Amino acid sequence: MRDILSYEERIEGPDRGLINSWYVGRRLALSDPDISVKAKNGELPVLAVKGGVERKINQSKIGSLWYLATWQGLRGDDLDVDLDAEVEMMCSRTGVKVLFTGDIKKLGDI
Repeated sequence: MRDILSYEERIEGPDRGLINSWYVGRRLALSDPDISVKAKNGELPVLAVKGGVERKINQSKIGSLWYLATWQGLRGDDLDVDLDAEVEMMCSRTGVKVLFTGDIKKLGDI
């Protein structure tokens, strides 16, 4: 159903693209079950949007709410992202903390 919507409807609507990102995660879980298992185990794998952790680093990172929505879709979770909140999570594999935000200024070059 989301595939028949225009770009503007999917990305520029009141949800700011979070529903679309969640659907991307659901589709990715079907096409790449290994990455879905990683997400279910609390890992923050590298995805097409900012927020994944490739390796251990000695500082925290900033990630987008789109990543968080995609990650929830990967895990098979319901979409639960507050557009006005920031969420901090730690990657279970690397121990790196990521602050997920919708603040474009904090995200920098995405």
